[in-house]
This record gives sequence, C-alpha cells and structure tokens, in this order.
Amino acid sequence: MEEKSKKNPEIGSYIDHTLLKPDATREQVKKLCMEALEYNFCSVCVNSSRVPDAAGLLKGSPVKVCAVVGFPLGAMDSSAKGFEAAAAIAAGASEIDMVINIGALKDGDHDFVENDIKTVRKSCGKGIILKTIIETCLLTDEEKKAACRIALKAGADFVKTSTGFSTGGATEDDVRLMKNEVGDKAKVKASGGVRSYDDAVKMINAGASRLGTSSGIAIITGAKGKDSY
Repeated sequence: MEEKSKKNPEIGSYIDHTLLKPDATREQVKKLCMEALEYNFCSVCVNSSRVPDAAGLLKGSPVKVCAVVGFPLGAMDSSAKGFEAAAAIAAGASEIDMVINIGALKDGDHDFVENDIKTVRKSCGKGIILKTIIETCLLTDEEKKAACRIALKAGADFVKTSTGFSTGGATEDDVRLMKNEVGDKAKVKASGGVRSYDDAVKMINAGASRLGTSSGIAIITGAKGKDSY
C-alpha cells in the first residue's frame, strides 16, 4: 500500500468525496466532511439540501462543497435547476454538478440541452465550477460527443460521466472519448464504479481530472471499497 501511495501521493486531490443516498443523515454528512479533511480530498459532493451542513463544517478549510442539481434524472424544468443551483451556492456550494436533459439530447434537440445548461451556468455566475453529467451509459458514442460539444458551448467547466444511479458508471473508454472531444477547453470527471486505487489510476490516465466516489478512503489506502455512488 505504501508503494502504491508513493506513485501518486496527491491522488486525494482528484476526489470528490460523495454521499448522495436519499437516506443520508446529518451525522453521515458530518462523517463525510471529517474524512474529506483528514484525507485532503478536493471536495465533498452532497445533495443540495445538505449544503448548509457541509458548508458549516468545512468553513475555512480548503475542502470545497459540491452540490448536485437536477439529480439524478435531469428531466425537470430548466428554471427549477437554475433555482436549485442558486440556492445551493447561496448556502455555500462552490461547485455544481448538474444532470443534463438526457431525453432532449436523444431527441436531437441540442438547442434545448444547451439552454438548459446555460440556465444553470447563469445561476453559477463567475467563480463557481459547473460540471455537466451526461449519463454515458444511456448514450451512443455520437450522443456522448454531442453532449460534450454542447456543454462546451454552454460554458461548462467539466463534463462528467455518470450519476451512479442509472444502468452503469464510468469506463476508461468513455473518459478517453470525452477528453478527446473537449481537449483543453474543459475537464472530465469520472464517477460511478470508481472503487479502488487501480480504478482511480486508470481513469486519471484516460484523462479524468476529477473522480466522484464514495470509496475515497479505499482509493487512498489502496484497498477495495464498496462504491455506493
């Protein structure tokens, strides 16, 4: 384990330590935040109603608070996503992970998808990182490429593979495809199924700049963990 850690001692800085279960309690959010502080994770990723709890616990620390918006389906009205993002930011979130309207993308209605993202981008304003979750397991390769192009056009900072609540999570091939599409204009977040140090390294080598996982401690220690994200 020590040998693996030496290969990438900063791997914790890639991790969005995640707790998105519908039954997550305040005590579990507190534990998440304490772990993030201990292991120097980049952020904690929580549902928007838990942002005030996380922001209070992490105030003054380098650990960011990331809130999901339109999660996990992405099929709600765009104005609702914009409102949720604004409320989360007001409560202390500095990063927003929004789910795109997947059905509209599959309809070929790219203008709708772009405007949906732009609505949230407007709520974010400057200084807030916006990640767009495209739910790769539901898309063809051409749809994945289109989603990346739309996200860039709408001003997203990241494209993200998955919610972890659908039929599949991140794959190396999808991360590589997404990185090839966005190039240096945006970053890629891999989420869903990233459970071990080896998983993490594979995703990073494929082009991921951030990892969404509930197995951050297992990744740091090189142990196998159970990812509930």
